Amino acid sequence: MDRPARTRALAAVLLALAGPVCGADDPRLKLMHRWVYVSTNMLVNKNVENTLSLLERVAKAGYNGIVLTDSKFMRWDSLPGRYAANVGRVRNACRKLKLDVIAAVCPIGYSEGLLAHDANLAAGLPVKGAPFIVRGGRLVPDDPIKLANGGFEDHRGHKPAGWGWADKPGEISFIDTDVRRSGRASLRMQDIGRLNAPHGNGRVMQKLKVEPFRYYHVSAWVRTKDFDAADQVRIAVLADGRTLNYYEPRIARTQDWRRVDITFNSLEHREVNLYLGVWGGKGGAIWWDDARIEPAGLVNAVRRAGAPLKLTSADGRTTYTEGKDFAGASDPKLGNVPWPGGFTIWHDPPAVAVPAGSRLVEGQRVRMSYYHTAIIHRSQVACCMSEPKVYDILDWQIARVLKNVSPDGWFMQHDEIRVQGWDESCAATKLTPGGILADNVRRCTSIIRKHDAAKPIYVWSDMFDPHHNAGRTGRTYYLVKGVDPWYGSWEGLDPNVVIVNWHNHAAGRLDSLKHFASRGHRQILAGYYDAPPGRIVEWLREAQQVKGVIGVMYTTWKRDYSKLDAFAHAAASVAQWPDR
Repeated sequence: MDRPARTRALAAVLLALAGPVCGADDPRLKLMHRWVYVSTNMLVNKNVENTLSLLERVAKAGYNGIVLTDSKFMRWDSLPGRYAANVGRVRNACRKLKLDVIAAVCPIGYSEGLLAHDANLAAGLPVKGAPFIVRGGRLVPDDPIKLANGGFEDHRGHKPAGWGWADKPGEISFIDTDVRRSGRASLRMQDIGRLNAPHGNGRVMQKLKVEPFRYYHVSAWVRTKDFDAADQVRIAVLADGRTLNYYEPRIARTQDWRRVDITFNSLEHREVNLYLGVWGGKGGAIWWDDARIEPAGLVNAVRRAGAPLKLTSADGRTTYTEGKDFAGASDPKLGNVPWPGGFTIWHDPPAVAVPAGSRLVEGQRVRMSYYHTAIIHRSQVACCMSEPKVYDILDWQIARVLKNVSPDGWFMQHDEIRVQGWDESCAATKLTPGGILADNVRRCTSIIRKHDAAKPIYVWSDMFDPHHNAGRTGRTYYLVKGVDPWYGSWEGLDPNVVIVNWHNHAAGRLDSLKHFASRGHRQILAGYYDAPPGRIVEWLREAQQVKGVIGVMYTTWKRDYSKLDAFAHAAASVAQWPDR
């Protein structure tokens, strides 16, 4: 074979290995948008320096844009001047590197930044007719609920009395009379992963009678030693298969006795199952002691017209006047610890004073109805989408992001909205949560276009996807009112809004793509998610079956950018990765 022939043969082999040539007749998807998700606090100078270095790597790897998100995009009015200057440095670097900047706005699911402007805009859960008593010139909760044997003092062998069951008494669960916080005993769980494989469950459970729509605080003292699954420790409350609290206490692998707290609303239920323990335990030991339950009072109470507070006599015939018969029925720590927009699951309940001249008298029993917000996982709080002031704040945010960032596009952060639909402002709309969300996304789109009509708008897929969080499955969703609460939410999406689709599970993945494509939406695939970067390959291959898939995004929650090149190579192996 002569040299030209060998050269042609080698070229043919290389082309075969590389896949189809990116020509005009190339049938592969053309990824015009190749983004990286960048979340950082740009008030910190070091973060800005790290971001500038990252941008160099992003451009070198062939990406052409970033989604830039910072909770401080909601806090322009309370930040020093260096913040805007730092944002400007990042923006200018993107211009030089020819990277588009898509600004994240409208934090509807993770709303802490928005709520820094007014914490009482938090979505509320209802408390109906909770008993209070006038004692010592104050209104104090008067619910007699108690936990049986919360100190594990009473037991038969390693089985604690009063508790329905404990996982494997005498094997992984032990009554420990040597290590205890108080009294004579505690409950120890150890070597759970080895001795209760494969699930690693180590729990103790007690059934409790409750009244519907009551608000409770549960606390317990916890000690650990070399406990490998500290991030899986839970105080969980379930009723009829529904979880009533989603807060995750912070537990160290090894710690001395420390109290952990959760709160929950009983919603429609009259009986709940309270669990202390771990799902997915491994090695090491954990001790529980001095567990208790009590009414939560006005901790994290939400006060606004759409979430009213009402105090009546025990028989409901007399309504008492706030400011005259009682005072201080609000929580000054709501959304204000450790800073505006910060929420704590538990703190000392606010005092409700009975002033001189009140119609209330010492020892009188009354009923209070009100609303409180719920904290999901460790910090998430959702705003109420039915409150008009929410849209005033969003308008304010978008105007300032436009001024300070001048983005090439807008990314609406509608994502994992986990509390909604219960308060009176929602009821007044006569809409399901899905209808409320549809109205909300219309209004958010309109506000953006009022300020910047020419730029594209993007949104996460999950809350508008009938094959994801907006499905019809006959199930509840976190603490949102109703069954299948988000169904139909997609009706509020303008077809020109681009969907950033993160439904990368094989079951339903193609159906999700087809759903949005059938409505005329273009789509960008949000891949990686701190998983093997090659997972994007099969998703892109499926995406060839629908029209309008225009890009991919390297999406990391852990700020792990080590796979930038690997993700780019994987995507380029099955799709066009053209120049700008």
